[in-house]
Amino acid sequence: MLHTEYKPYQCSHCDMYFSKSNILQSHIRIHTGEQPYQCSQCDKSFSDISALNNHTRIHTGEKPYQCSHCDKSFTRSNTLKSHTRIHTGEKPYQCCHCNKSFAENSSLKKHTSIHTGEKPYQCRHCDKSFTQNSSLKKHTRIHTGEKPYQCRHCAKSFTFESNLKEHTRIHTGEKPYQCSHCDRFFSQKSILKTHTRIHTREKPYQCSQCHISFTVKITLKNHTRIHTGEKPYQCSQCDKSFTLKINLKTHRRIHTGEKPYQCSQCDRYFSQKSTLKTHIRIHTGEKPYQCSHCDQAFSDKSSHTHHIKKHQRQHSYTATEKTYR
Repeated sequence: MLHTEYKPYQCSHCDMYFSKSNILQSHIRIHTGEQPYQCSQCDKSFSDISALNNHTRIHTGEKPYQCSHCDKSFTRSNTLKSHTRIHTGEKPYQCCHCNKSFAENSSLKKHTSIHTGEKPYQCRHCDKSFTQNSSLKKHTRIHTGEKPYQCRHCAKSFTFESNLKEHTRIHTGEKPYQCSHCDRFFSQKSILKTHTRIHTREKPYQCSQCHISFTVKITLKNHTRIHTGEKPYQCSQCDKSFTLKINLKTHRRIHTGEKPYQCSQCDRYFSQKSTLKTHIRIHTGEKPYQCSHCDQAFSDKSSHTHHIKKHQRQHSYTATEKTYR
């Protein structure tokens, strides 16, 4: 026999009913906007005590909900519940438009917008709209500058929890993302994605001016400056500007005299890594630059180029001599 829960408490603002008066009171605050529960560690307020308790764990670092399948712990029971589905493979949320199923309700809502195109949550600071209220809340922090997620290891704060998680791995050394093509591990999913392109040879970022493609967006951005002539990195000690930040960093060493690269074979220091690499060949005897005209080889590119020019001059002289005979 099916027993239906008795819900005598009706909301005066909408048609919802509740089994307990305290649940009704919490619900009413959705309509009134009242947030009587304030965090003692920051200026955030909440409509119910459980939401405050969950939030407080951001500050304390407490994670009382442990996964029985792995060593991960969580601040909230519902986060643990969602995480457990990774292990069980359970996908209880099914799309009514297609046969796709999802482990989380938020993922289903996000997916459903593909079919409906609906984005009911609009930002009051800009013209962006979102499929979920939680996505709008996260986005709003870009405008307000709010950074509620603080690192327990250092003083850094973050706008998004995902950014804090990624940052924390700098301290813990955790690298949970493994490459399926090689044995390398990474701290961030985005870095793994970029790395994977080494194996797949995928280059999704194409230059609109010369059609050269790149694996990383920032490399395309740097490349584009060849066409635009933009040199945004200016030396504060002279009038030189550079296309790349790394080039400015290297250039500054002319002014500072800094030589951070030491030879492991002798006591010499160098301002550039490439100069050290060339120098090491004195010790190893390596000569990777082979002349295509004779059997001579060189340890550095400039000597090789200089030598090739000798052949070219000699060839030019011989050709001229033959003409005047």
